[in-house]
Amino acid sequence: MNNKNRHNFHIPVMGIGFTLDTPIKVAKFGISSVISLADDTLMEKLRQLYCNQFNIAYKAITEKDYDFRAKRITAYLDLMHDRVREQVTELKKISFKKGNDLVKYFEMLPEGIPLKKEYLKYKSMTNSVQKRLAEKKLKSQIFTGSIDVNLMTKLDKVNYDANNEPLPQEFNDAHAAVRGFANSKVKSSLVFSAGMNPRLYNYLTEFDGFFPNDKGEVDKKIILKVSDYRSALVQGKILAKKGIWISEYRLESGLNCGGHAFATQGHLMGPILNDFKSNREALEEELSTIYLASLETMGKTMPGKQPSISLSAQGGIGNADEQEFLMEQYGLVSTGWGSPFLLVPEAVSIDNDTVDLLKNAEEDDLYLSDISPLGVPFNSVKGNTKDIEKQAAIDKGKPGSPCIRKTLVSNTEFTDKPICTASRQYQSKKIKELDTLDLSPEKYKDAFNKIVEKACICVGLGTPSLLVNNLSTKLERPSVSVCPGPNLAYFSKKFSLKEMVDHIYGKIDLLNQNARPHMFIKELGMYVDYLKKELNELDFNNKKQLRYVNDFEKNLVQGIHYYVNLLNNMKVDTNSIQKQIISALNATENEIRALRLVSVG
Repeated sequence: MNNKNRHNFHIPVMGIGFTLDTPIKVAKFGISSVISLADDTLMEKLRQLYCNQFNIAYKAITEKDYDFRAKRITAYLDLMHDRVREQVTELKKISFKKGNDLVKYFEMLPEGIPLKKEYLKYKSMTNSVQKRLAEKKLKSQIFTGSIDVNLMTKLDKVNYDANNEPLPQEFNDAHAAVRGFANSKVKSSLVFSAGMNPRLYNYLTEFDGFFPNDKGEVDKKIILKVSDYRSALVQGKILAKKGIWISEYRLESGLNCGGHAFATQGHLMGPILNDFKSNREALEEELSTIYLASLETMGKTMPGKQPSISLSAQGGIGNADEQEFLMEQYGLVSTGWGSPFLLVPEAVSIDNDTVDLLKNAEEDDLYLSDISPLGVPFNSVKGNTKDIEKQAAIDKGKPGSPCIRKTLVSNTEFTDKPICTASRQYQSKKIKELDTLDLSPEKYKDAFNKIVEKACICVGLGTPSLLVNNLSTKLERPSVSVCPGPNLAYFSKKFSLKEMVDHIYGKIDLLNQNARPHMFIKELGMYVDYLKKELNELDFNNKKQLRYVNDFEKNLVQGIHYYVNLLNNMKVDTNSIQKQIISALNATENEIRALRLVSVG
């Protein structure tokens, strides 16, 4: 299917369970989505559920089975693959009838693409013979959304055998997930996020699917989620030297996003996108030279056509104007709409209580927290049930959670094998250590709160899938962690899939009446707040910290100048909204400079 006939948005990975079965919900409508490969136990539960639901023979893959994590992932992805294709086959068998899925499929397509034009022409036909032929042609062009998968590259925990001996590297969590994806039927993309893992990149070379097949096509593509151009170039070279092509760079806002927030050093989304736009041809040329030479040296099949790089972006997009602007200004192939889809139960797995919490959440309720055991800022919402459960344990004098999944184990302060900082095991040891220190009551309280702030998000982020499908057990508490971005404050109802798609394409407006800044301005404000926090904690005797905040401020100011020039070059009416934005940008620059002067002074 020609890319011009596709949707130009995707549903990014959200948490662990929210989008885990989203392909079964939306792929038949041509909508691509991304699932997390973090929790193979949850995948196995859902595979059993869907096998029973669709009368498919189910054979359990237990932890006693050899290479169970990779096998579970393969089996789950194969189920997704087969079921989506069955759904499309069923779709092609029905006739156009108001309200059915076939009509819904074509009604949701973006205006202006060739396939939508054909559909609209079909609707106006009166000749029955012509209409039957047109219907057949329309059905032949139905495409499925991609079943893409996401891996946080550094979540590559070492696993152990029955004798408590470490297993070989290929059985590490991320390595096993790569193997599970590589061995599956799906022809889609693996999204790498959260930094670089050279050992994992090297492991890709062991699977033919990441290289061109005998037709010169790559069945298992790589999408790299990045926050700046330099990182894209560095990682692109590393993979190209291994004969692996990055088909798409997916830029995500450092702060104006959901989930973990990996703040850049003041580099804003617009200037970063512009870097990619300005350098894309040079990037393609440089990387393709390395890539093709590597394939030739390795004796691999050469690609059927000159390799190209696509660019997509996500983080804080909230209306059709922003969607259209990003697509046109930066030449994107797709945009990611995450947090708004948390209010679309038709597309994601989310329980009613959490939907109610989110639809009523206001700006002050959505905040950047320190609850992640990874030590990375994590977007959260006040009043989520995982935080309530966490506080109840603290009040009982038993802080911390049972470490069921062990997905985020990383700390070795007290143990040889890594443990999780949200676990009861770690927090009890850390508090005992704290009790031996001679601290003032105020300092003790601060240190204690930092210890118990961490939450078991690896279970909490998967719980909604269990609740929605009535799969929760006594071992897995029914409390939910949820990680919306701040953009969700401007959506205040539960929506259908079609309503959200129509909003994305500008057919309807789902935003509430709260004043909503442009996504770039919102991100800028968040970075200013982040700078304030850095300045408050700045050690003026530490030259490294001083350089960091100086560069941070400089990058913010340069980003503001970029936005001002961009708006001025649009040659718009001076009384338009652009004039107001320019005024806000200039005011923000003055605020940044004043902040620096006060801090240094």
